[in-house]
Amino acid sequence: MSEREPLESGAEAGNAAGDAGLRNVGPEPERPVAGETRRFALGLGALAVLAGTTAWLGTGARGVTGAPAASATDGSATSLETPLPATGAAAPHLNLGFFANVTHAPALVAESRGLFARHAGAHGTTHATQVFNAGPATIEALSAGAVDAAYLGPSPALNSYVKSAGRSLLVLAGATSGGASLVVNPRFADVAALLAAESVTLASPQLGGTQDVALRTWLRSQGVTLKGAGGSERFVINAVDNAQTLALYEQGRLDGAWLPEPWATRLVAAGARRLIDERTLWPGGVFPTTVLVMQRDFAIRYPQTAADLVAANSESIAWLRGAGPAAAGAIAAALAAQGATLAEEIIAESVRYLEFTPDPLTDTYATLLQNAVAAGLAEPVNATALHGLVAVQEATP
Repeated sequence: MSEREPLESGAEAGNAAGDAGLRNVGPEPERPVAGETRRFALGLGALAVLAGTTAWLGTGARGVTGAPAASATDGSATSLETPLPATGAAAPHLNLGFFANVTHAPALVAESRGLFARHAGAHGTTHATQVFNAGPATIEALSAGAVDAAYLGPSPALNSYVKSAGRSLLVLAGATSGGASLVVNPRFADVAALLAAESVTLASPQLGGTQDVALRTWLRSQGVTLKGAGGSERFVINAVDNAQTLALYEQGRLDGAWLPEPWATRLVAAGARRLIDERTLWPGGVFPTTVLVMQRDFAIRYPQTAADLVAANSESIAWLRGAGPAAAGAIAAALAAQGATLAEEIIAESVRYLEFTPDPLTDTYATLLQNAVAAGLAEPVNATALHGLVAVQEATP
């Protein structure tokens, strides 16, 4: 593109909250849906030391190339855990947030199929929902008490947790892995063609969001030097609302974008090329896109409500994983109930690039935060910064 001025954005730039990270490609592993386990969150892994690490990803279990990530100071997965009582009080009312995105299908389907109402209602809890467009706005609502729990990308959650010294929230469960891609104008036949271009204008949904950090981390891994929020002289990065990104691409004002589903697939349908499927950058092809979190004080005060949310989330994911072709129709109907219209064909194609899982994939969190630090979107911290992040229900005596 010849025009180099920043594009107007339909979304707030948001807080500088890192929300990215990547792993290496491999066959998509089968991950179990939570059954009788009492854990709210699964797959706890050792933290890496975050301060001073600038590699795209460390080598090893969760790395790709560059310097290896260091191990946790105590080497203990349980250092991430905050125990909640097996039984306890239920909240009289719950305000729950999520996005009208395919990557938030577990929340959308749980709401449309009445799972939140059934599980929470069994203990006298009423609930209301609120739709958000961006992670930082969701974090603001959580911090202000406007919502008690929410589905969002992991990096705004991690950034909030670190900034609050562990007082803001707890991760209850995962929801979605994968479902993000770099899509570009088809004139870029491959990565080499993109990197050799004299001028490239790209977009991500929000500054410091999941895909924004992923885009910046990938560009840095390819030898591109970025300067500030706007990118560089050759690679301009704009924070643009997903819907506006589609319109700007169709107008020829964007060369590409790093987007979540269904927006990556929608740009492909509009003629773009899927240049990078983010799963190819993570070991095993899995990385967290959406997690379920709750205000820390709310979870400790109302552990039954936390358990009810986890149960509804797990039931929704189990249904989505077993529904086959019917899942696309259910997601379309759930989106329509939130005022978003999307063709089933686009949804069916979108879900090919993601996996619904209650596993929050916590062993990626150090890398997610590390990448945000390297991108200049989060302050360096040490391995203890994420201790206590994940809620784990104690066994019944």
